[in-house]
Amino acid sequence: MTHGGNGNRTIGVDGLARVEGEGSLRIEVHDGQVVDVALEIFEPPRYFEALLRGRRHTEAPDITARICGICPVAYQMSACAAIEAACGVEVDDRITALRRLLYCGEWLQSHALHVYLLHAPDFLGCADAVELAERDRAAVTRGLDLKRTGNLVMATIGGRAVHPVNVRTGGFYRAPSVAEVQGLAEPLRRARDAALATVEWVSGFEFPDVEGDYRFVALHHDTNYPIESGRVVSSDGLDTTPAGFADLVVEEHVARSTALHARLAGRDAYLTGPLARYALNQATLPAVAREAAGRAGLGPVCTNPFRSIVVRSVELVVACEEALRLVAAYEPPEPPARDVPPAAGAGTGATEAPRGLLFHRYVLDAEGFIEEARIVPPTSQNQLTIEADLALVAAGGLDLSDADLSWRCEQAVRNHDPCISCAAHFLEVAVVRS
Repeated sequence: MTHGGNGNRTIGVDGLARVEGEGSLRIEVHDGQVVDVALEIFEPPRYFEALLRGRRHTEAPDITARICGICPVAYQMSACAAIEAACGVEVDDRITALRRLLYCGEWLQSHALHVYLLHAPDFLGCADAVELAERDRAAVTRGLDLKRTGNLVMATIGGRAVHPVNVRTGGFYRAPSVAEVQGLAEPLRRARDAALATVEWVSGFEFPDVEGDYRFVALHHDTNYPIESGRVVSSDGLDTTPAGFADLVVEEHVARSTALHARLAGRDAYLTGPLARYALNQATLPAVAREAAGRAGLGPVCTNPFRSIVVRSVELVVACEEALRLVAAYEPPEPPARDVPPAAGAGTGATEAPRGLLFHRYVLDAEGFIEEARIVPPTSQNQLTIEADLALVAAGGLDLSDADLSWRCEQAVRNHDPCISCAAHFLEVAVVRS
Protein backbone atom coordinates (compact mmCIF):
# COMPACT_ATOMS: atom_id res chain seq x y z
CA MET A 1 0.00 0.00 0.00
CA THR A 2 1.58 3.30 -1.08
CA HIS A 3 0.59 6.94 -0.97
CA GLY A 4 1.60 9.87 -3.13
CA GLY A 5 0.83 13.53 -3.42
CA ASN A 6 -2.19 15.10 -5.11
CA GLY A 7 -4.53 12.31 -3.99
CA ASN A 8 -2.34 9.55 -5.40
CA ARG A 9 -2.11 6.20 -3.61
CA THR A 10 -2.07 2.45 -4.12
CA ILE A 11 -4.41 0.03 -2.41
CA GLY A 12 -3.91 -3.74 -2.53
CA VAL A 13 -6.18 -6.47 -1.21
CA ASP A 14 -4.89 -10.03 -1.41
CA GLY A 15 -7.95 -11.95 -2.55
CA LEU A 16 -11.61 -11.08 -2.69
CA ALA A 17 -13.69 -12.94 -0.13
CA ARG A 18 -17.10 -14.43 -0.85
CA VAL A 19 -16.64 -14.68 -4.60
CA GLU A 20 -15.73 -18.02 -6.14
CA GLY A 21 -12.33 -18.00 -7.81
CA GLU A 22 -9.21 -15.88 -8.09
CA GLY A 23 -8.09 -12.85 -10.05
CA SER A 24 -7.19 -9.22 -9.55
CA LEU A 25 -8.64 -5.77 -9.93
CA ARG A 26 -6.52 -2.71 -10.68
CA ILE A 27 -7.85 0.81 -10.32
CA GLU A 28 -5.64 3.72 -11.40
CA VAL A 29 -6.28 7.20 -10.02
CA HIS A 30 -4.34 10.25 -11.22
CA ASP A 31 -4.84 13.67 -9.66
CA GLY A 32 -8.01 12.56 -7.97
CA GLN A 33 -9.56 11.06 -11.12
CA VAL A 34 -10.18 7.38 -11.93
CA VAL A 35 -8.47 6.86 -15.28
CA ASP A 36 -8.53 3.09 -15.68
CA VAL A 37 -10.23 0.02 -14.21
CA ALA A 38 -9.06 -3.45 -15.25
CA LEU A 39 -10.57 -6.68 -14.03
CA GLU A 40 -7.71 -9.15 -14.45
CA ILE A 41 -8.59 -12.85 -14.51
CA PHE A 42 -5.50 -14.94 -14.59
CA GLU A 43 -6.41 -18.54 -13.83
CA PRO A 44 -6.01 -20.92 -16.76
CA PRO A 45 -9.08 -21.39 -18.97
CA ARG A 46 -10.91 -24.70 -18.52
CA TYR A 47 -11.45 -25.62 -22.20
CA PHE A 48 -14.93 -27.11 -21.86
CA GLU A 49 -15.76 -26.10 -25.42
CA ALA A 50 -12.75 -28.06 -26.65
CA LEU A 51 -13.69 -31.02 -24.46
CA LEU A 52 -17.08 -31.18 -26.17
CA ARG A 53 -15.75 -31.42 -29.71
CA GLY A 54 -15.92 -34.99 -30.95
CA ARG A 55 -18.36 -36.09 -28.24
CA ARG A 56 -21.85 -37.35 -28.98
CA HIS A 57 -24.70 -34.86 -28.80
CA THR A 58 -26.29 -36.80 -25.94
CA GLU A 59 -23.23 -36.17 -23.74
CA ALA A 60 -23.45 -32.37 -23.70
CA PRO A 61 -25.81 -31.99 -20.70
CA ASP A 62 -23.69 -34.16 -18.39
CA ILE A 63 -20.36 -32.65 -19.47
CA THR A 64 -21.44 -29.02 -19.23
CA ALA A 65 -23.10 -29.56 -15.83
CA ARG A 66 -19.58 -29.88 -14.44
CA ILE A 67 -18.78 -26.29 -15.37
CA CYS A 68 -20.49 -25.08 -12.18
CA GLY A 69 -21.40 -26.87 -8.98
CA ILE A 70 -23.78 -24.08 -7.98
CA CYS A 71 -25.66 -23.76 -11.28
CA PRO A 72 -25.40 -27.15 -13.06
CA VAL A 73 -29.05 -27.07 -14.15
CA ALA A 74 -28.48 -23.85 -16.07
CA TYR A 75 -25.80 -25.56 -18.15
CA GLN A 76 -27.87 -28.71 -18.60
CA MET A 77 -30.99 -26.85 -19.72
CA SER A 78 -29.10 -24.59 -22.14
CA ALA A 79 -27.27 -27.59 -23.58
CA CYS A 80 -30.50 -29.55 -24.02
CA ALA A 81 -32.20 -26.60 -25.70
CA ALA A 82 -29.30 -26.11 -28.12
CA ILE A 83 -28.97 -29.81 -29.02
CA GLU A 84 -32.72 -30.20 -29.51
CA ALA A 85 -32.77 -27.12 -31.73
CA ALA A 86 -29.94 -28.53 -33.82
CA CYS A 87 -31.78 -31.84 -34.22
CA GLY A 88 -35.17 -30.24 -34.88
CA VAL A 89 -36.86 -31.73 -31.80
CA GLU A 90 -39.47 -30.01 -29.61
CA VAL A 91 -40.37 -31.50 -26.24
CA ASP A 92 -43.94 -31.52 -24.92
CA ASP A 93 -45.40 -29.20 -22.29
CA ARG A 94 -45.08 -31.72 -19.45
CA ILE A 95 -41.34 -32.07 -19.97
CA THR A 96 -41.02 -28.29 -20.24
CA ALA A 97 -42.89 -27.86 -16.95
CA LEU A 98 -40.70 -30.41 -15.17
CA ARG A 99 -37.58 -28.70 -16.46
CA ARG A 100 -38.87 -25.37 -15.17
CA LEU A 101 -39.56 -26.90 -11.76
CA LEU A 102 -36.01 -28.26 -11.60
CA TYR A 103 -34.67 -24.85 -12.57
CA CYS A 104 -36.75 -23.20 -9.81
CA GLY A 105 -34.90 -25.39 -7.34
CA GLU A 106 -31.59 -24.13 -8.66
CA TRP A 107 -32.73 -20.49 -8.43
CA LEU A 108 -33.76 -21.09 -4.83
CA GLN A 109 -30.51 -22.61 -3.66
CA SER A 110 -28.27 -20.27 -5.65
CA HIS A 111 -30.08 -17.03 -4.74
CA ALA A 112 -30.25 -18.05 -1.07
CA LEU A 113 -26.52 -18.78 -1.07
CA HIS A 114 -25.72 -15.42 -2.59
CA VAL A 115 -28.11 -13.30 -0.53
CA TYR A 116 -27.31 -14.76 2.88
CA LEU A 117 -23.77 -16.09 2.71
CA LEU A 118 -22.02 -13.96 0.07
CA HIS A 119 -23.72 -10.58 -0.08
CA ALA A 120 -25.62 -9.69 3.11
CA PRO A 121 -22.43 -9.56 5.24
CA ASP A 122 -21.32 -6.56 3.17
CA PHE A 123 -24.28 -4.48 4.29
CA LEU A 124 -24.07 -5.52 7.95
CA GLY A 125 -20.37 -4.92 8.50
CA CYS A 126 -19.52 -8.61 8.82
CA ALA A 127 -16.41 -10.21 7.42
CA ASP A 128 -18.29 -13.36 6.46
CA ALA A 129 -21.38 -15.47 7.08
CA VAL A 130 -19.84 -16.98 10.21
CA GLU A 131 -19.69 -13.56 11.84
CA LEU A 132 -23.19 -12.81 10.57
CA ALA A 133 -24.46 -16.04 12.16
CA GLU A 134 -22.94 -15.00 15.47
CA ARG A 135 -24.85 -11.73 15.31
CA ASP A 136 -28.09 -12.91 13.68
CA ARG A 137 -28.38 -16.66 13.82
CA ALA A 138 -32.07 -16.62 12.84
CA ALA A 139 -31.35 -14.85 9.56
CA VAL A 140 -28.61 -17.26 8.51
CA THR A 141 -30.77 -20.22 9.54
CA ARG A 142 -33.55 -18.86 7.32
CA GLY A 143 -31.14 -18.61 4.41
CA LEU A 144 -29.87 -22.14 4.91
CA ASP A 145 -33.44 -23.44 5.08
CA LEU A 146 -34.18 -21.74 1.76
CA LYS A 147 -31.10 -23.31 0.22
CA ARG A 148 -32.05 -26.70 1.64
CA THR A 149 -35.46 -26.47 -0.02
CA GLY A 150 -33.88 -25.66 -3.36
CA ASN A 151 -31.59 -28.64 -2.97
CA LEU A 152 -34.62 -30.83 -2.16
CA VAL A 153 -36.33 -29.78 -5.39
CA MET A 154 -33.19 -30.49 -7.39
CA ALA A 155 -32.70 -33.91 -5.78
CA THR A 156 -36.35 -34.89 -6.27
CA ILE A 157 -36.45 -33.95 -9.95
CA GLY A 158 -32.80 -34.27 -10.92
CA GLY A 159 -31.72 -37.27 -8.90
CA ARG A 160 -29.26 -35.32 -6.75
CA ALA A 161 -28.69 -31.71 -5.74
CA VAL A 162 -25.23 -31.27 -7.32
CA HIS A 163 -24.72 -32.17 -10.98
CA PRO A 164 -28.17 -33.81 -11.38
CA VAL A 165 -28.07 -37.21 -13.07
CA ASN A 166 -31.69 -37.46 -14.25
CA VAL A 167 -31.44 -34.89 -17.05
CA ARG A 168 -30.98 -35.99 -20.65
CA THR A 169 -31.54 -34.57 -24.10
CA GLY A 170 -35.24 -34.79 -24.83
CA GLY A 171 -36.28 -34.73 -21.17
CA PHE A 172 -35.51 -36.99 -18.22
CA TYR A 173 -34.44 -40.56 -17.64
CA ARG A 174 -37.24 -40.95 -15.12
CA ALA A 175 -40.28 -38.85 -14.30
CA PRO A 176 -40.85 -38.53 -10.55
CA SER A 177 -44.19 -39.78 -9.28
CA VAL A 178 -47.05 -37.46 -8.42
CA ALA A 179 -46.55 -38.31 -4.74
CA GLU A 180 -42.86 -37.39 -4.89
CA VAL A 181 -43.59 -34.03 -6.47
CA GLN A 182 -46.55 -33.30 -4.21
CA GLY A 183 -44.22 -33.87 -1.27
CA LEU A 184 -42.43 -30.66 -2.25
CA ALA A 185 -45.51 -28.50 -1.63
CA GLU A 186 -45.19 -27.98 2.12
CA PRO A 187 -41.42 -27.23 2.09
CA LEU A 188 -42.04 -24.78 -0.76
CA ARG A 189 -44.83 -23.02 1.15
CA ARG A 190 -42.47 -22.54 4.08
CA ALA A 191 -39.80 -21.36 1.67
CA ARG A 192 -42.17 -18.79 0.17
CA ASP A 193 -42.79 -17.34 3.63
CA ALA A 194 -39.02 -17.26 4.20
CA ALA A 195 -38.48 -15.59 0.81
CA LEU A 196 -41.00 -12.88 1.65
CA ALA A 197 -39.24 -12.34 4.98
CA THR A 198 -35.96 -12.11 3.06
CA VAL A 199 -37.27 -9.30 0.86
CA GLU A 200 -38.38 -7.39 3.93
CA TRP A 201 -35.04 -8.01 5.67
CA VAL A 202 -32.76 -6.88 2.84
CA SER A 203 -34.93 -3.87 1.96
CA GLY A 204 -33.93 -2.41 5.32
CA PHE A 205 -30.21 -2.39 4.50
CA GLU A 206 -28.41 0.90 3.86
CA PHE A 207 -27.45 1.27 0.20
CA PRO A 208 -24.83 3.58 -1.33
CA ASP A 209 -26.38 6.20 -3.58
CA VAL A 210 -25.15 4.86 -6.93
CA GLU A 211 -27.09 4.62 -10.20
CA GLY A 212 -25.73 2.74 -13.19
CA ASP A 213 -26.49 3.49 -16.83
CA TYR A 214 -27.29 -0.03 -18.02
CA ARG A 215 -28.21 -1.71 -21.25
CA PHE A 216 -30.29 -4.57 -19.85
CA VAL A 217 -30.52 -7.89 -21.71
CA ALA A 218 -32.67 -10.84 -20.64
CA LEU A 219 -35.01 -13.50 -21.87
CA HIS A 220 -38.65 -12.51 -22.20
CA HIS A 221 -41.78 -14.63 -22.30
CA ASP A 222 -45.30 -13.34 -22.90
CA THR A 223 -46.88 -15.15 -19.95
CA ASN A 224 -44.15 -16.43 -17.59
CA TYR A 225 -41.25 -14.80 -15.80
CA PRO A 226 -38.22 -15.99 -17.82
CA ILE A 227 -36.27 -18.96 -16.53
CA GLU A 228 -35.87 -21.80 -19.02
CA SER A 229 -36.97 -20.25 -22.31
CA GLY A 230 -37.97 -17.12 -24.21
CA ARG A 231 -36.84 -14.55 -26.75
CA VAL A 232 -33.87 -12.30 -26.01
CA VAL A 233 -34.83 -8.65 -25.49
CA SER A 234 -32.99 -5.55 -24.35
CA SER A 235 -33.83 -2.17 -22.85
CA ASP A 236 -32.81 -0.46 -26.10
CA GLY A 237 -35.13 -2.37 -28.41
CA LEU A 238 -33.46 -5.68 -29.22
CA ASP A 239 -35.94 -8.53 -29.71
CA THR A 240 -34.57 -11.71 -31.25
CA THR A 241 -34.27 -15.46 -30.95
CA PRO A 242 -31.44 -17.08 -28.96
CA ALA A 243 -29.78 -17.93 -32.29
CA GLY A 244 -30.10 -14.33 -33.46
CA PHE A 245 -28.67 -13.09 -30.17
CA ALA A 246 -25.69 -15.44 -30.38
CA ASP A 247 -24.89 -13.95 -33.79
CA LEU A 248 -24.80 -10.47 -32.22
CA VAL A 249 -22.51 -11.32 -29.31
CA VAL A 250 -18.89 -10.55 -30.08
CA GLU A 251 -16.28 -12.04 -27.77
CA GLU A 252 -12.74 -10.73 -27.59
CA HIS A 253 -9.61 -11.64 -25.71
CA VAL A 254 -7.80 -8.96 -23.74
CA ALA A 255 -4.23 -9.41 -22.56
CA ARG A 256 -5.08 -8.93 -18.89
CA SER A 257 -7.63 -11.74 -18.72
CA THR A 258 -7.99 -15.41 -19.55
CA ALA A 259 -11.76 -14.90 -19.75
CA LEU A 260 -13.29 -13.54 -22.95
CA HIS A 261 -15.12 -10.21 -22.84
CA ALA A 262 -18.52 -10.15 -24.53
CA ARG A 263 -20.07 -7.18 -26.32
CA LEU A 264 -23.15 -6.72 -28.46
CA ALA A 265 -22.25 -5.80 -32.02
CA GLY A 266 -23.12 -2.14 -32.47
CA ARG A 267 -24.27 -1.83 -28.84
CA ASP A 268 -21.12 -2.47 -26.78
CA ALA A 269 -21.42 -3.56 -23.11
CA TYR A 270 -24.61 -4.89 -21.54
CA LEU A 271 -25.87 -6.37 -18.27
CA THR A 272 -27.71 -9.62 -17.66
CA GLY A 273 -29.01 -11.03 -14.37
CA PRO A 274 -31.65 -10.09 -11.78
CA LEU A 275 -31.67 -6.33 -12.48
CA ALA A 276 -32.15 -6.98 -16.21
CA ARG A 277 -34.79 -9.71 -15.77
CA TYR A 278 -36.73 -7.54 -13.34
CA ALA A 279 -36.66 -4.44 -15.55
CA LEU A 280 -37.67 -6.29 -18.72
CA ASN A 281 -40.30 -8.63 -17.28
CA GLN A 282 -42.42 -6.65 -14.83
CA ALA A 283 -45.66 -7.76 -16.44
CA THR A 284 -45.00 -11.46 -15.81
CA LEU A 285 -43.97 -11.24 -12.15
CA PRO A 286 -46.29 -13.39 -10.01
CA ALA A 287 -48.61 -11.13 -8.02
CA VAL A 288 -47.06 -12.06 -4.67
CA ALA A 289 -43.59 -11.15 -5.96
CA ARG A 290 -44.79 -7.86 -7.48
CA GLU A 291 -46.41 -6.90 -4.19
CA ALA A 292 -43.26 -7.78 -2.26
CA ALA A 293 -41.19 -5.63 -4.62
CA GLY A 294 -43.53 -2.71 -4.07
CA ARG A 295 -43.34 -3.02 -0.29
CA ALA A 296 -39.54 -3.12 -0.58
CA GLY A 297 -39.56 0.22 -2.42
CA LEU A 298 -38.55 -1.11 -5.82
CA GLY A 299 -39.95 0.76 -8.80
CA PRO A 300 -40.45 -0.81 -12.22
CA VAL A 301 -36.72 -0.49 -12.92
CA CYS A 302 -33.81 -0.67 -10.46
CA THR A 303 -30.48 0.81 -11.57
CA ASN A 304 -28.72 0.92 -8.20
CA PRO A 305 -26.44 -2.13 -8.38
CA PHE A 306 -26.21 -2.33 -4.59
CA ARG A 307 -29.98 -2.88 -4.44
CA SER A 308 -29.60 -5.96 -6.62
CA ILE A 309 -29.79 -7.96 -3.39
CA VAL A 310 -33.39 -6.79 -3.05
CA VAL A 311 -34.23 -7.80 -6.62
CA ARG A 312 -32.53 -11.16 -6.11
CA SER A 313 -34.67 -11.69 -3.01
CA VAL A 314 -37.80 -10.89 -5.01
CA GLU A 315 -36.70 -13.62 -7.41
CA LEU A 316 -36.59 -16.01 -4.46
CA VAL A 317 -40.32 -15.33 -4.13
CA VAL A 318 -40.73 -15.89 -7.88
CA ALA A 319 -38.98 -19.27 -7.69
CA CYS A 320 -41.13 -20.42 -4.76
CA GLU A 321 -44.38 -19.27 -6.32
CA GLU A 322 -43.57 -20.80 -9.69
CA ALA A 323 -42.49 -24.07 -8.10
CA LEU A 324 -45.72 -24.27 -6.10
CA ARG A 325 -47.75 -23.64 -9.26
CA LEU A 326 -45.88 -26.35 -11.13
CA VAL A 327 -46.17 -28.83 -8.26
CA ALA A 328 -49.95 -28.31 -8.09
CA ALA A 329 -50.35 -28.88 -11.84
CA TYR A 330 -47.86 -31.73 -12.17
CA GLU A 331 -48.63 -34.61 -14.49
CA PRO A 332 -45.77 -37.03 -15.20
CA PRO A 333 -44.62 -36.85 -18.82
CA GLU A 334 -45.20 -40.14 -20.62
CA PRO A 335 -42.65 -41.04 -21.83
CA PRO A 336 -40.28 -38.97 -19.69
CA ALA A 337 -38.16 -38.06 -22.72
CA ARG A 338 -38.49 -37.63 -26.45
CA ASP A 339 -36.00 -39.30 -28.74
CA VAL A 340 -33.42 -36.87 -30.11
CA PRO A 341 -32.01 -38.65 -33.17
CA PRO A 342 -28.77 -37.20 -34.54
CA ALA A 343 -28.96 -34.75 -37.39
CA ALA A 344 -26.52 -32.43 -39.10
CA GLY A 345 -27.18 -28.85 -38.12
CA ALA A 346 -26.59 -26.00 -35.69
CA GLY A 347 -28.64 -25.07 -32.65
CA THR A 348 -28.62 -22.40 -29.95
CA GLY A 349 -30.22 -22.59 -26.51
CA ALA A 350 -30.52 -19.78 -23.97
CA THR A 351 -31.80 -19.89 -20.40
CA GLU A 352 -31.65 -17.62 -17.37
CA ALA A 353 -29.07 -18.87 -14.91
CA PRO A 354 -29.42 -17.21 -11.49
CA ARG A 355 -26.54 -14.88 -12.42
CA GLY A 356 -27.92 -14.03 -15.86
CA LEU A 357 -28.36 -15.10 -19.44
CA LEU A 358 -26.45 -18.23 -20.49
CA PHE A 359 -26.34 -19.52 -24.04
CA HIS A 360 -24.88 -22.54 -25.80
CA ARG A 361 -24.42 -23.09 -29.53
CA TYR A 362 -23.52 -26.46 -31.08
CA VAL A 363 -22.80 -27.61 -34.61
CA LEU A 364 -23.43 -31.34 -35.16
CA ASP A 365 -22.51 -33.69 -37.98
CA ALA A 366 -24.96 -36.22 -39.42
CA GLU A 367 -23.99 -38.84 -36.82
CA GLY A 368 -24.60 -36.44 -33.95
CA PHE A 369 -20.97 -35.74 -33.08
CA ILE A 370 -20.25 -32.21 -31.90
CA GLU A 371 -18.10 -30.34 -34.39
CA GLU A 372 -18.25 -26.90 -32.75
CA ALA A 373 -19.27 -25.74 -29.28
CA ARG A 374 -19.69 -22.23 -27.93
CA ILE A 375 -20.68 -21.53 -24.31
CA VAL A 376 -21.09 -17.93 -23.11
CA PRO A 377 -21.79 -17.64 -19.36
CA PRO A 378 -23.24 -14.60 -17.59
CA THR A 379 -19.94 -13.53 -16.03
CA SER A 380 -18.26 -13.11 -19.42
CA GLN A 381 -21.22 -11.06 -20.64
CA ASN A 382 -21.28 -8.88 -17.52
CA GLN A 383 -17.56 -8.31 -17.09
CA LEU A 384 -17.34 -5.02 -18.99
CA THR A 385 -20.33 -3.66 -17.10
CA ILE A 386 -18.83 -4.76 -13.78
CA GLU A 387 -15.72 -2.76 -14.69
CA ALA A 388 -17.90 0.26 -15.49
CA ASP A 389 -19.62 -0.11 -12.11
CA LEU A 390 -16.26 -0.26 -10.37
CA ALA A 391 -15.11 2.93 -12.08
CA LEU A 392 -18.34 4.65 -10.98
CA VAL A 393 -18.09 3.37 -7.40
CA ALA A 394 -14.39 4.23 -7.11
CA ALA A 395 -14.92 7.75 -8.47
CA GLY A 396 -17.65 8.35 -5.92
CA GLY A 397 -15.59 6.96 -3.05
CA LEU A 398 -12.19 8.62 -3.40
CA ASP A 399 -12.73 10.41 -0.10
CA LEU A 400 -13.01 7.05 1.68
CA SER A 401 -10.11 5.51 3.56
CA ASP A 402 -8.03 2.86 1.82
CA ALA A 403 -9.80 0.05 3.68
CA ASP A 404 -13.28 1.44 3.10
CA LEU A 405 -12.70 2.06 -0.61
CA SER A 406 -11.37 -1.47 -1.07
CA TRP A 407 -14.39 -2.89 0.76
CA ARG A 408 -16.76 -0.80 -1.39
CA CYS A 409 -15.12 -2.02 -4.60
CA GLU A 410 -15.28 -5.64 -3.50
CA GLN A 411 -18.93 -5.15 -2.61
CA ALA A 412 -19.57 -3.68 -6.06
CA VAL A 413 -18.27 -6.89 -7.61
CA ARG A 414 -20.41 -9.06 -5.33
CA ASN A 415 -23.48 -7.06 -6.41
CA HIS A 416 -23.38 -9.06 -9.62
CA ASP A 417 -22.60 -12.44 -8.02
CA PRO A 418 -19.91 -13.36 -10.53
CA CYS A 419 -19.01 -17.03 -10.73
CA ILE A 420 -15.63 -16.87 -12.36
CA SER A 421 -15.28 -20.66 -12.37
CA CYS A 422 -17.72 -20.56 -15.27
CA ALA A 423 -15.37 -18.38 -17.30
CA ALA A 424 -12.06 -18.43 -15.42
CA HIS A 425 -11.65 -17.25 -11.77
CA PHE A 426 -11.50 -14.18 -9.45
CA LEU A 427 -10.29 -11.59 -7.46
CA GLU A 428 -7.61 -9.47 -5.77
CA VAL A 429 -7.92 -5.67 -5.54
CA ALA A 430 -5.29 -3.02 -6.10
CA VAL A 431 -5.95 0.72 -6.42
CA VAL A 432 -3.10 2.80 -7.83
CA ARG A 433 -3.20 6.55 -7.18
CA SER A 434 -0.47 8.62 -8.79
